[in-house]
Amino acid sequence: MSADAHGEIIIDKEIDIIVVRKTVRDVAAKLNFGITDVTRIVTAASELARNVFLYAGSGVMKWRVLNSSVAVGMELIFIDHGPGIADLEQVMHEGYSSSGGLGLGLPGSRRLMDELEITSQVGKGTTVTIKKWRRRYQ
Repeated sequence: MSADAHGEIIIDKEIDIIVVRKTVRDVAAKLNFGITDVTRIVTAASELARNVFLYAGSGVMKWRVLNSSVAVGMELIFIDHGPGIADLEQVMHEGYSSSGGLGLGLPGSRRLMDELEITSQVGKGTTVTIKKWRRRYQ
């Protein structure tokens, strides 16, 4: 896969979550991530896509391949223009949910990925960026 590989998926229907999972699985496999890491990446992407759909109604997932001299990686960015998150610290605690769910989405995604960054403004939306790296010569 080329170093400038990237793409975007609109998330505005529940079926788009499946499209996100398939796309992420395909890209991760082409980057030679092992099955365990592919599963981790797909699980995190699925949780975050579901959050976009559930809390904002719509949004987008952007993906791109990352390259360094020692590693190759995947970056996934989930962007919505929903209600935003007032207390980022609270939502990162396992068990917290504003929708009655298990409260594992954001904290679980953080555990599954190498990097997670979240920014949010109440009334404007949320952006979550996750990254997974694989050493180039494994």
